[in-house]
Amino acid sequence: MARPDLSVCIVNWNTRQDLEQAITSVLHSDPELKLEVVVLDNASSDGSPEMIREQFPSVKLLRSAENLGFAKGYNRAADEAEGRHILMLNPDTVVRPRALGALVGLLDSRQDAGAAAPRLLNSDGTIQYSCRRLPGPMAAILRNTLIGRLAPNNRFTRDYLMADWDHKTIRQVDWVSGAAICIRRETWSEVGGFDEGYFMYAEDIDWCLRAQQAGWRIYYVPESAIVHHIGRSSDQRPMPMVVEFHRSMARFYHRHYAHRWPLGLRWLPVAGIWTRAAVVLLQTMVAQLRGRLARTGSRGR
Repeated sequence: MARPDLSVCIVNWNTRQDLEQAITSVLHSDPELKLEVVVLDNASSDGSPEMIREQFPSVKLLRSAENLGFAKGYNRAADEAEGRHILMLNPDTVVRPRALGALVGLLDSRQDAGAAAPRLLNSDGTIQYSCRRLPGPMAAILRNTLIGRLAPNNRFTRDYLMADWDHKTIRQVDWVSGAAICIRRETWSEVGGFDEGYFMYAEDIDWCLRAQQAGWRIYYVPESAIVHHIGRSSDQRPMPMVVEFHRSMARFYHRHYAHRWPLGLRWLPVAGIWTRAAVVLLQTMVAQLRGRLARTGSRGR
């Protein structure tokens, strides 16, 4: 039996409707490709595993008794994958026609390519800035902070997001979003899987950096288009996800950036990360309270 060209690995946690749509789009995207779909379900309670068994019997379903998170979940799925290449794909995505073939074609034609990523689109069809440069100190300070909101088009943030590029050409980039990243099997074996110290968030930038340090290149492939409905899993638990995001940022800093700072100042970025976390948590709490008050008011009318 011929080896699959591509193993599409999806980690799911309570996103049944999105997952159904994602798998359907994958299976209809490139008829000429030999595909394998592997789903690792993180102890969902919404009937996702049952839906897969009923509607997609060809899908290789792995069930975890606990929520392993994204990094560990993708590693488990990749362990079971048999394809020449591996696509890590979020369940809140819709693969457009020929998108997967374009990614496989890039990896097959460029032997220096360790990974290839599609043009990610928002739900309304606009571009997501899903390929970026490695963040510098100024971008970290100005990105998603009060200071940055006063100057949203500052050159440091635009440079980090690659916002001055039209995203219409194939290009080597520093890192790409883990919402959809196609990885050469040889690169995955050499570099290793995602760092399981990240429950979710930052495992993608960490892996891309390690791949480049091993001599591989990361490519952005605009001919491949995938719609990404951001945050369908994380929005179910906003407060813990805020904490998890900042914990991942702190871990990434310690692993790759701390050594660049003078020994006596290495605590400053970490303090900044957790100060930002406190602000975002407060904003999230206020937004949730306003939402509850609004719903209470509407029921009282």
